[in-house]
Amino acid sequence: MRARAWVLLLAAGFALLQFASVTGRATPDTKNYVAYALALGGAGPREAAAGAIDHYCGSRAATAGRKQGVDVVRFRAPSPAARVAEECRRKLWRKVDRGLAAGRTDGRIPPFASERFQRIFEARPGYPVLLAPFVAVFGVVWGVWLASVLIAVTGGVLAFLVLRAVRAPTPVALTGQALFYVLPCGATAMRPMTEGVLLALTLAALWGCALAMEGRVRVGVSLVGGALAALFTVKHSQALFLGVCLVGACAVVAVRRARGGEHGGARRDAREGEHGGALGGGHGEERAGRGPVEPWVRAVAAVSAGAVVCTPVLAGLLRYPASTESLQDLLTDHYTHPDRARLWPEFLRLESAFWVEWARRQLIQPLFLAALAAGAWGAARQRPVFGWFVIAGACTGILNQAGHPDITIWGDRLIVVAWLLPVLGLPLLLEHVTAPRGPLDVVTAS
Repeated sequence: MRARAWVLLLAAGFALLQFASVTGRATPDTKNYVAYALALGGAGPREAAAGAIDHYCGSRAATAGRKQGVDVVRFRAPSPAARVAEECRRKLWRKVDRGLAAGRTDGRIPPFASERFQRIFEARPGYPVLLAPFVAVFGVVWGVWLASVLIAVTGGVLAFLVLRAVRAPTPVALTGQALFYVLPCGATAMRPMTEGVLLALTLAALWGCALAMEGRVRVGVSLVGGALAALFTVKHSQALFLGVCLVGACAVVAVRRARGGEHGGARRDAREGEHGGALGGGHGEERAGRGPVEPWVRAVAAVSAGAVVCTPVLAGLLRYPASTESLQDLLTDHYTHPDRARLWPEFLRLESAFWVEWARRQLIQPLFLAALAAGAWGAARQRPVFGWFVIAGACTGILNQAGHPDITIWGDRLIVVAWLLPVLGLPLLLEHVTAPRGPLDVVTAS
């Protein structure tokens, strides 16, 4: 069976599994994105609000019904779905009607909350633009679900392409695709939020880095630049984080190259010859010791540095909410409490307490930490140059979490990009086990 058939089989299998929950994934933020998408399709404020409210409240009702159905005490009682949906609609329409009556009709998003809070979502048009054609053609419920499936499936395919770009055997690349689907990346990408798009665009940038490293510099750098530009439209802080981390990866590669710390290429190339390429670091991995910085590293660094410079400048020109506004949103529970006078000291105190508690919880159940360590080892061991870029991409998830130290947010949604390290690193760690012999060795790369 050809590689593309296996890729499509994994993608189709994941998509079929998602019928298990067509509704019930929405979060409070989802209604802002859905309303934005409806407004882009020409809906007025009330029409956009109606579609978003029905979708969100229907999701809450479905979740409430499922929870009660398995509650050991209340499972005999009638389903609360209708009551939950009605209460949810009444509460949200009260806010919307009050805002519209006050003249708040100019923005793309109906007045579900304060103007300051809504501006945060107004500055993220990328995801609503992606949603708009789906909700226009298929309606809100199925349109949002189909868009989520497409985003999640694309993330898995991109994981496959990244690993193939660094010359990982097809079974190894398929393992990366499967890991994207079964690890928290897949479940998080299916939620109607921006995280799925962030995962896909981060993988697209890493794919560009891999292509540039393998000699396709123009295509690779264009892909990196396009991914960074798209990230700006989805969540501009993430474009800044990825730009900084990619610059850091380029700097590490350049310094190690200048110091001659990349002398392991010859030994890897020898092993590649002995084992038919199963262990090799790829054509673009370190083949020589000390020397000048390679052109592809300079090109990726230049594009990434451009994103670091241009992101805050463009955000300022577009009058996007500043970082202090984001901190006030965090510390005032979405502006429902007075602004904090000592903003940075309070934020740093919360930051410190958050990571202490986060570490405590991770140590109790250290799957994530173990996966990160194993992924980093696999990426650095098997692809010593590209491994730094994989680590850089994962670090953007940690930076995103550091910017929002809220322990109550669902799951590991904010740090989910860090799961790309095990998604890409674990298959590389297992490469020497899976590549020499296996049922998929006959798969071709075409």
